[in-house]
Amino acid sequence: MASLSTQITTRSPMNACRRILPVSAKLSLPECFTISAWMSSSKNLSLNYQVSERKLSKATGIRVATVDAPQVHDQDDSTVHQGHDAVNNIEDPIEYIRTLLRTTGDGRISVSPYDTAWVALIKDLEGRNAPQFPSSLEWIVQNQLEDGSWGDEKFFCIYDRLVNTIACVVALRSWSVHAEKVMKGVTYIKENVDKLKEGNVEHMTCGFEVVFPALLQRAKSLGIEELPYDAEVIREIYHTREQKLKRIPLEIMHKVPTSLLFSLEAGLENLEWDKLLKLQSADGSFLTSPSSTAFAFMQTKDEKCYQFIKNTVDTFNGGAPHTYPVDVFGRLWAIDRLQRLGISRFFESEIADCIGHIHKFWTDKGVFSGRESDFCDIDDTSMGVRLMRMHGYNVDPNVLRNFQQKDGKFSCYGGQMIESASPIYNLYRASQLRFPGEEILEEANKFAFEFLQEKLANNQILDKWVISKHLPNEIKLGLEMPWYATLPRVEAKHYLQYYAGSGDVWIGKTLYRMPEISNDTYHELAKDGFKRCQSQHQFEWIYMQEWYESCNVEEFGISRKDLLLAYFLATSSIFEVERTNERIAWAKSQIISKMITSFFKKETTSSDAKCSLLNALKNINGLNSTSSSKREDGAASMVVETLTQFLEGFDRYTRHQLKNAWSQWLTKLQQGEGDGGADAELLTNTLNICAGHIAFREEILSHNEYKTLSNLTSKICQHLSFIQNEKEMEVEAPKYSIKDKELEQDMQALAKLVLETSVGINRNIKKSFLAVMKTYYYRAYYGSETIDSHMFKVLFEPVP
Repeated sequence: MASLSTQITTRSPMNACRRILPVSAKLSLPECFTISAWMSSSKNLSLNYQVSERKLSKATGIRVATVDAPQVHDQDDSTVHQGHDAVNNIEDPIEYIRTLLRTTGDGRISVSPYDTAWVALIKDLEGRNAPQFPSSLEWIVQNQLEDGSWGDEKFFCIYDRLVNTIACVVALRSWSVHAEKVMKGVTYIKENVDKLKEGNVEHMTCGFEVVFPALLQRAKSLGIEELPYDAEVIREIYHTREQKLKRIPLEIMHKVPTSLLFSLEAGLENLEWDKLLKLQSADGSFLTSPSSTAFAFMQTKDEKCYQFIKNTVDTFNGGAPHTYPVDVFGRLWAIDRLQRLGISRFFESEIADCIGHIHKFWTDKGVFSGRESDFCDIDDTSMGVRLMRMHGYNVDPNVLRNFQQKDGKFSCYGGQMIESASPIYNLYRASQLRFPGEEILEEANKFAFEFLQEKLANNQILDKWVISKHLPNEIKLGLEMPWYATLPRVEAKHYLQYYAGSGDVWIGKTLYRMPEISNDTYHELAKDGFKRCQSQHQFEWIYMQEWYESCNVEEFGISRKDLLLAYFLATSSIFEVERTNERIAWAKSQIISKMITSFFKKETTSSDAKCSLLNALKNINGLNSTSSSKREDGAASMVVETLTQFLEGFDRYTRHQLKNAWSQWLTKLQQGEGDGGADAELLTNTLNICAGHIAFREEILSHNEYKTLSNLTSKICQHLSFIQNEKEMEVEAPKYSIKDKELEQDMQALAKLVLETSVGINRNIKKSFLAVMKTYYYRAYYGSETIDSHMFKVLFEPVP
């Protein structure tokens, strides 16, 4: 069998080169690209693009823990090191990430000095004058920063530093130990408290205005007189605290789980513990918060509270994170990052297990960061709806009604005072995977789009949940690139720029890190993978240009840029190095169909010439035999030779299936039905045949589900082709807009057919219909300048 990849190496003048370029191969390209530069012939394009081969780093620069592996305490940093669990010494990045996902357990998260301090305050259960958890006190002692503070060492946030430092100072002073560390902490607070005036309010840690004054009161009661209790900024915080406490609905918080359960240590008055204990989570915690649970234990001596705290302290070697477990949050965001970076294909089994875990703990209320919580939020729930739907799970989007207010707006959770951008962005992303009749997603889409547009317009994208410098650009691109117009490789190239790896910092009661989500190894693997694929794609592009010249394609009015566009659409949808056959088949079939259509539409082509060509094409046996029938000279002969050559690249059985697909297309062309819909049908059939999905099961092509998918895809693509043609004729085409109710409903129906699990045809076959439809939507949606930019980014722009 002569595969298409074999053709590349044997027919190209560069046949001495390997089909798949090694990582060390280079391709030198000018700094500024023009369309003419992209169109350059192979002799003007040198293969010397350097993809640096470097060892991928495993260290995320933070310390975390997991329940799945024993931990080793390192006294030189502020948290428990991720490297000391099951992934510690794995050099291969793919195996490292696989192991990371397989051993997620309750989730990896950095330790919070604030929460650890509250645990250290618990007195010995037998009445001795000692802490019940001395390892927590020791953790505090070992993790003070050089400037006297506690908190995230790599990212300075005044709220984080102050709330962590006052908590640790109170804990040490309560047990009358390490007076010198207490004084260093007190000095830090005195010298830095005025920085609160300049602090970024969006980055204020959760509940800071309530818990910081409460800790100051504890410090004062312990006789720590050196703190700036009367500073102007402190008085302002006390005033804000009083106002907030007045608004707390104590009656409600004793009846149903609310966010107030997360901060019971904030000095709330008139708490009825017999009622609150009924709202305790199954694991014994109060809304997964160690500090809140520690305070609850001090008040109640509840055994379930104690077991939760003990398990947490044992897991983190004395420390405690600000929330635990984070099994739902960690898994969902890990999958999302791996998918957007374009490397999820290496971890399909692990991702399937992660999604199964989410489904296991899914409720009609949604989900929270940790499993089995009666309190849920729109962020985790939206991500869950989208990812489970993408992986074939039947999930009811009406779960989002739980976060919709009476005025139709959506909120991260009940009682939220200020809405932030990132949860609403995840709502927006989920709302785009809409099936017919799902009004809740239509309402969510409208609200989220308008909310985010307003935030961008007012430059209010700084987020209260995550510190990420690229978040504004990510959201802006997300609004400009709807799901239907998102091609995998275009998304990956953009996200490579936005993903900060371990540089992203999350905001809770303190700043924290999540290596399953923000991981430098993800980033390095994605960048090196993109470089490897890009080198292969550039090599294939050289071959495609030579094929274009040898087949005289230009004589049919098809430009080199048309060829580039066809190849770009194929590459952006099917990018894996090993899928050369499918990419080349995609691009060639698109160009050959254009050649035939061009011949038919040419005014000088007679009816006899058309019939002669059709007969010649239908009689192609794929064995390069041209003597059995008379053929027109010139253009007609070139078309027949080009299609014959294309079919020769396959084994007999594949060639037979492809010939049948082309015969069906030619019949439609003869009947005057050769349009975008027929082209889409030909393309999806070609892809499924070349990918081996049909193999010796031709009955799949006549399966009812396959025919339904094919007919619907053809209808949609015909409609989109019409829109595209209309757009090209307009002087100023509208930017980023396709408004057509019937088209929207058809695309929703196609999404439902493709994404929902069925007992019919293979899921990979169904995905090809969605992939083809998205390329048609992409062309109809974007203007030529944007498409040119994407082509450059995907095929030619070097990866940093």
